[in-house]
Amino acid sequence: MREALGGRVGGDGPFCRRVEGRLASLLAVDRVLLTTSCTHALELALLALGIGPGDEVIVPSFTFVSTANAVLRVGARPVFADIEEETLGLAAEDVARRLTPHTRAMIPVHYAGIAAAMDALLDLARLRGLRVVEDAAQGFGAALGSKPLGTLGDAGCFSFHETKNLTCGEGGALVLRDPEATRRAEIIREKGTNRSAFLRGEIDRYTWVCEGSSYVLSDILAAILDAQLDKADAIAQRRASIAVRYREGLDDWARSHGVRLPPALPDRSSNHHIFYLLFPDGPSRDAAIQSLRGGGVLATFHYVPLHSSPRGRALTRGGDSFPVTDRVAATLLRLPIHPLLSEGDVDTVIDGVRRSLA
Repeated sequence: MREALGGRVGGDGPFCRRVEGRLASLLAVDRVLLTTSCTHALELALLALGIGPGDEVIVPSFTFVSTANAVLRVGARPVFADIEEETLGLAAEDVARRLTPHTRAMIPVHYAGIAAAMDALLDLARLRGLRVVEDAAQGFGAALGSKPLGTLGDAGCFSFHETKNLTCGEGGALVLRDPEATRRAEIIREKGTNRSAFLRGEIDRYTWVCEGSSYVLSDILAAILDAQLDKADAIAQRRASIAVRYREGLDDWARSHGVRLPPALPDRSSNHHIFYLLFPDGPSRDAAIQSLRGGGVLATFHYVPLHSSPRGRALTRGGDSFPVTDRVAATLLRLPIHPLLSEGDVDTVIDGVRRSLA
């Protein structure tokens, strides 16, 4: 294995650089920085953009804890906002009403690989001078129009965790629009040193330049990701075909039971990371989960809203309400979707869903 890696197994080695180049080509950007996780990519993005103590960053309450944790880790304060009905991403109108003189940035999350309402969010950001950091943990391979998710704002953060469409077990990546911010991020992720410039032969020795940490992905994990990228088209096609089968098999059932399927929007290309059902109420969702599990189908809910969590309650302002978030969290059910599902497995899921409500 070490010989295959050219003698390098640490970070920023041959495979890291190869994968960064492949990702940059796929995303149509100048530079990609691999990181140890999307959580670290979010932290690194905020640090490179100068977000820190005294700043507020608006995040959706309907998201994984990393979105808010990254804000806290740089010393800023996460401010929770509601999501919109159509995409389950940040609602621009709700973001606007939560702005204060301390607001410096927002972090839209592209839930299920479907682009959030980025046109409205970017317009608001331009009007108020805010940074936009895209949490595209679920969004690699998806797009808004012709633009890949993660390349629309000031920064885009990706995940290659074992639960994602492409994986190296644990890993992430960061894209920054501004070359100077990219240079800062490169130094911060290498313990605050200019080691990357040294490895490129740009300087004859490297040294400590600024405060930093270790966000660099191991070349071993980059090699795994390189192999995953070889299969990216096949993985995407299989996930898309499963999503089509679910739509065809469940559309009439969903309409007759007041259940919503993920939106099929002409201006958005999904990567089919999640296929979800939104039930008319919590009891019917819970009954469907139990029915499916009884039939051997692993169906589950998703996020507990951050504003209702023990840590989140301490950060939430009195009188805040998140009606869409609360309703979605109570009624959303995720169906299995991954390339190893057989056609028979998909049939079992569809049949189980159709039997789950009388």
